[in-house]
Amino acid sequence: MSTNDRLIANASIVLREEFDDWAVLFDPETGNAHGLNPLGVFVWKRLDGKHTIDDVLEELKAECEDVPPEARDEVAGFVEDLIKNGLAGYEA
Repeated sequence: MSTNDRLIANASIVLREEFDDWAVLFDPETGNAHGLNPLGVFVWKRLDGKHTIDDVLEELKAECEDVPPEARDEVAGFVEDLIKNGLAGYEA
């Protein structure tokens, strides 16, 4: 994954926002569901083919105070998990 890779959500995945900014991603093709905490929802909403990991991190820093230095690794790891599970990928 390069810093220039633009991320995109799998268009068939359904985001169902629940209470307190938590959500569930549902894959109607497999029936699998994945829970998202508020940070996961924040990242997911930016997987539009226009944002890179660094773009997402900059928006996170603009909206939240005291973003720790390891946040980039956490966001990148989350995105890698999404890609591994077929929930997201890279814009072609």
